[in-house]
Amino acid sequence: MDEDSKPLLGSVRAGDYCTDSLDPKQRRPFHVEPRNIVEDSSAQERVSAEAAVLSSRVHYYSRLTGSSDRLLAPPDHVIPSLEDLYIYSPLGTAFKVQGGDSTAKNPSIVTIFAIWNTMMGTSILSIPWGIKQAGFTLGIIIIVLMGLLTLYCCYRVLKSTKSIPYMDTSDWEFPDVCKYYFGGFGKWSSLIFSLVSLVGAMVVYWVLMSNFLFNTGKFIYNYVHNVSSSDTFGTNGTDRVICPYPDVDPHGNSSALLNYARENSTGHVFDFWWSKTNTIPFYLIVLLLPLLNFRSASFFARFTFLGTISVVYLIFLVTYKAIRLGFHLEFHWFDSSMFFVPEFRSMFVQLSGVLTLAFFIHNCIITLMKNNRHQENNVRDLSLAYLLVGLTYLYVGVLIFAAFPSPPLSKECIEPNFLDNFPSDDVLVFVARTFLLFQMTTVYPLLGYLVRVQLMGQVFGDHYPGFLHVFVLNVLVVGAGVVTARFYPNIGSIIRYSGAICGLALVFVLPSLIHMVSLRRRGELRWPSALFHGLLILLGGANLIGQFFM
Repeated sequence: MDEDSKPLLGSVRAGDYCTDSLDPKQRRPFHVEPRNIVEDSSAQERVSAEAAVLSSRVHYYSRLTGSSDRLLAPPDHVIPSLEDLYIYSPLGTAFKVQGGDSTAKNPSIVTIFAIWNTMMGTSILSIPWGIKQAGFTLGIIIIVLMGLLTLYCCYRVLKSTKSIPYMDTSDWEFPDVCKYYFGGFGKWSSLIFSLVSLVGAMVVYWVLMSNFLFNTGKFIYNYVHNVSSSDTFGTNGTDRVICPYPDVDPHGNSSALLNYARENSTGHVFDFWWSKTNTIPFYLIVLLLPLLNFRSASFFARFTFLGTISVVYLIFLVTYKAIRLGFHLEFHWFDSSMFFVPEFRSMFVQLSGVLTLAFFIHNCIITLMKNNRHQENNVRDLSLAYLLVGLTYLYVGVLIFAAFPSPPLSKECIEPNFLDNFPSDDVLVFVARTFLLFQMTTVYPLLGYLVRVQLMGQVFGDHYPGFLHVFVLNVLVVGAGVVTARFYPNIGSIIRYSGAICGLALVFVLPSLIHMVSLRRRGELRWPSALFHGLLILLGGANLIGQFFM
């Protein structure tokens, strides 16, 4: 199509005149017959002068200033409503814009569950372990407090674009806001900490995929060779609970180990070639490294719905296991016992680190909320989404901790991945592991694509600068996952470290600093606000430092 025949966007009503010309610098009205309006045969002719004046106003404002300056942008009463937008062609045909951008808008309920689905990641598997590290009572308190703090910081991120005057921030993301207030330092710091969260998630995924693939293969091997696990708590295949690493007696009482259970080995040859840490992490390279080199991740994006299915199934699994096992609780407020942990423990900071990542959505909340149909309800919908996420974490964490059979097993046996407390031949857990394995196999390339887009886009100005650049980056990311899965496959610690690091900047420091700088520029900063946000920054720093001492 040549330049003269391109359709022009006319902001006029159906049946009116629109200004157009072969020369874009000179526009004159032309008439569009109602019968030529596509998909709107009921439109009626109106006064042509109205359309000409409206187009002239918009054209006048567009000549006054650039589109990035809001000071002289066309006011709302000049721009017609979305239902009155048409695309006009010099050929005399008008195509109605069906709803404009509103077709991409979501109702509040969809927005709330989109946020819930985005936050429901691998952290949910470590919540029971985190409660065990903090103590049952203190763990519940920390989940509530961290949910409130991260919600407020997320609210500050959401409102950060509204505090910038005289600029069009409709397409801005949080890194753009950081660059506006702090220059290149703000932009690069937000980018680096965002990459930390993404790479940390990819490392956790690699460890979990190695775990799930190992247990899936073991389930199939045991089924084919009629091998069953023994010495596990319970009487049938759905109630058994195990303690994979039983040397956890806090008092060093070796006799207590008799009350723990572990799975039998399946066979020397099979165990040699099918090892959770020695071989499986390397097998995954063959499958996943080629997938990371795709130019586009659109194919894998089609399977994101599996995340919702996996979380719903996990909730069902937790509920079913809790009903079958019952509750096993004793309250020892400060002193531990052979089978129970104190209600308040000094290792609570490990749970706060996990929760920082579990409640982390700050780097994409602006984008998610742009698609909300009723923008005036953004704060309410964000609060309801955080409430739903917090209740989900509480539900899973409390039920698993309370239902863990103590005695004969100690609460200290609860693993960073609570699925490890169930034997590989448990059919319901096998289904959960299979779901999660397939879901993570499709999500892992998406995370790698996000890392590539953010890093390569900033360094080279191109999301795919060349195969060699992308391949080297992917080898480094995969290598980090393989080394971690081989030597340190503790997802609880990986999650808490990466959560505390990225949370320091993106959850606590940058949102608080931006809010205080914005208030100071407007002359509205008061000491209570400065004190509160200063304490938030100190809390984020203490959360990070505490991970290295607990």
